[in-house]
Amino acid sequence: MSPAVVASAAKQAEQLRLHGNRYFKKDRFGAAIDAYTEAIVLCPNVPIYWTNRALCHRKRNEWTRVEEDCRRAIQLDHYSVKAHYMLGLALLQRKEYAEGIKELEKALDLGRGANPKSYMVEEIWQELARAKYLAWEHESTKRSWDLQNLKEACEAALKEKHFLDASQVEGFVDENAKSNLEQLEVLGRVFNKAAEDDTPTEVPYYLCCKITLDIFRDPVITPSGFTYERAVILDHLQKVGRFDPITRESLYPSQLVPNLAIKEAVTAYLEKHGWAYKMD
Repeated sequence: MSPAVVASAAKQAEQLRLHGNRYFKKDRFGAAIDAYTEAIVLCPNVPIYWTNRALCHRKRNEWTRVEEDCRRAIQLDHYSVKAHYMLGLALLQRKEYAEGIKELEKALDLGRGANPKSYMVEEIWQELARAKYLAWEHESTKRSWDLQNLKEACEAALKEKHFLDASQVEGFVDENAKSNLEQLEVLGRVFNKAAEDDTPTEVPYYLCCKITLDIFRDPVITPSGFTYERAVILDHLQKVGRFDPITRESLYPSQLVPNLAIKEAVTAYLEKHGWAYKMD
């Protein structure tokens, strides 16, 4: 194919993309899909045509087609935030939590690298937190059910042992009953301890941003030693002023450094306490 023909096809495909964008803004998703499809036929190796069409399918809840288009877009561009994001959503629709979360985490990492303040980073985080909470809720329910069944079996075994002991020993009924009650109390404490990680409490203050009071997502530390959520402190520096909101000392975006220690602590905490992913 001659360069002139290729250039003509690319120009025509780009025009179709613009048509598709206009249809999309008017909620004419079927017409937008047709326009993007024609663009893909002309230039199948342009990833944005695939992600644009995937977005239309998402609006129509056609998740199988969302997945297909996003996988193709990722083949063409491994760094496509939108493709990884929508693929993650499509997998979650199939309740493939592990794979869906993996794709959302990839999208979040790529999005933070490109523009940590973008609306899409926040949107991805919200979806990721929701997915991780649902995954935790599913596993937590199963753990609670298993613990309850095990506890009931242990209690039944202790009561049976108490009955057998009582029938074989005369004159020590009160002592035997007291021992049995003590064992049941110890058993209860053991199972309560086992359920602690799945019981919501307050998130430790040092894992929360001092501005939003929410658990950290992407913590950064200032020269003064205070840690903030990256997007929040960047927004403060842009809209309020170039100073640390706590110390009031001069502060510039270039001085913010990722707080890897806190980030690792947050990751470890969330892995153990999945309920903390729940968003208000």
